[in-house]
Amino acid sequence: MEDTYTFLQIVARSWGAMFMFAVFIGVIVFTLRPGSRKVHRDIANIPFRHDDRPAAADDATQAPTQPFKEARQ
Repeated sequence: MEDTYTFLQIVARSWGAMFMFAVFIGVIVFTLRPGSRKVHRDIANIPFRHDDRPAAADDATQAPTQPFKEARQ
């Protein structure tokens, strides 16, 4: 039993670290691959995709016309 545990511990330390390092390098290469700039720019602009105009200054100071609904009813 102890030999199996020791063997698995050695494998987890060495091969597990190598596997995690390979995954890390793979993610970096995938992110920086040629041709991905357009995709990254599109994803970065998701929050601004449907902005037509900025909010008016008087919209922020007015009280809402309807009170907020309580979520727990």
